This record gives sequence, C-alpha cells and structure tokens, in this order.
Amino acid sequence: MKLSKIFTVLALTTGIAVCTQANAGTVSTDGSTSMEKLIGVMSESFMKKNSDITVTYNPTGSGSGIQAAEDGRCDIGLSSRALKADEEKTLVGTTLALDGIMVVVNNKNSVKDLSLDQIGKIYRGEITNWKEVGGADSPIVLIGREAGSGTRDGFESVTGTKEKCKYRQELTSTGDVITTVAQNANAVGYASLSAISKKVKGLTIGGVAATEETVKNGSYKLQRPFVLVTKKGKTLSADAQKFVDYTFSDEAKPLFDKAGVVSAK
Repeated sequence: MKLSKIFTVLALTTGIAVCTQANAGTVSTDGSTSMEKLIGVMSESFMKKNSDITVTYNPTGSGSGIQAAEDGRCDIGLSSRALKADEEKTLVGTTLALDGIMVVVNNKNSVKDLSLDQIGKIYRGEITNWKEVGGADSPIVLIGREAGSGTRDGFESVTGTKEKCKYRQELTSTGDVITTVAQNANAVGYASLSAISKKVKGLTIGGVAATEETVKNGSYKLQRPFVLVTKKGKTLSADAQKFVDYTFSDEAKPLFDKAGVVSAK
C-alpha cells in the first residue's frame, strides 16, 4: 500500500481538513505535524499486515489533535507535548516515543553550538546579534511555531521562554520552519530531530548532539515526548486498539529508528 494512503484527510474533496470518527476498518489519527514521519512509517507497516484496515492522518497540530480526541472526532489524537493537568481530567496520554528538538540555523552560519542559557536569551531578545555567540556581525532573525504547537510548547518549556519569545515569524508546520531558515542566512529556528534535513544545520546544545543515545539517557536536554491521546473511560474500537498495540510491539521497534525518534518502551 502506498504511503500516500496514510495521509487521507476525510474531507479532502471539500478542501476542509476534518477528522471524523472512524468507521469499521478505519483508524483515524489527528494532531502533531512533528509526528508525521513516525505515524507514517507505523501506519504503512501496520496496513501492509492488516490490509482490511486503513489508518488516516490529519496534520493539524498538537492542540487541535488533543481537542479532536476530546470531541470524539478521531480515534487517536497526536501530541508532541505532555498533556496538561486540566486535559488529563478527561484524556489519557500515552508516550510512544521521545524526540529531540534541534535548534537549526542556515548552512552559511558559522555557529555550531549554543548553551540552553544562550538559546533562552536569544529567543527572549536579550541576545540579538550572532557576534554575541561567536558568529558573524548580523542580526538574529527568530523563527518559531504557532501557538498550540507541541514543538513550540516543548521548546519554550525547556528553554524558559514561555510567553517571552520575540518571534519574527510564527509558522504552522515543521517543514515551513526548515524552509524559512534555509532561505535566510540570519535565521534561527527549532524543529523535530526526525524532520531535520541537509537544508539546514542542527546545533549541538552545550556540546551534546541530538542522537538516539543522548535523547534516551537525558544528556541532550532539549527533548519532548510524542504522545498518543485517547478519551478517558472510552474503549477504543478493535481496529484502533490493534493499531496502538502494534506501535508498542517488538515488531515495530525498527520503525522508530526509521522515523528518527527513540522508543519510549
């Protein structure tokens, strides 16, 4: 089955992204754009083994995915942040994987490493020129994600920048962040480790590179969970439960490496 089938949005013909409650033979997922690669490889592998079940994915962002699970508009919400206390009253969050968040700069930027403290100061607007952290004499252009993004929540929580970031642009997907940084020599952004490409340069944090080992052992500090979100007290359909069980199975372990994330199991 082609990977493109995974990314079926049920209201595609209308141009409106809607995740509806799954019918028999369908498992609907909705949420984090950072989890696209992981859910993609999981879904593709699962559907090859279960040809009678279709897994759909609606890339709306973590906040929207959590709300979709709350409203019953999908089987499984996808979040790249842990659930908040008020969300845990009605929802269950199960961590599937751990993902390093990489700070990325343009390939022409000479800076290779920043400390968490420096990153915080940059995004709070306390450091405004690359020369202050060993780079060229150029203004720093801050790129980030939109409000409600799990990547943004994870980044700001770890760097101590919640509600303090001086963004030049707030973009709605990981891919947009990477493209924007790749096109601006002075830009800095952040993105999921699994999404990093040669278009940009990922920085080490305090001398530690983001790898499977450093994320899992905690030495790489800028990381967040990938979470499956379900409604508390509501039993999943047999097909949805089968998909969840598969994602945590030994059989699925090689897929985490393929997606560039670390299994939480």
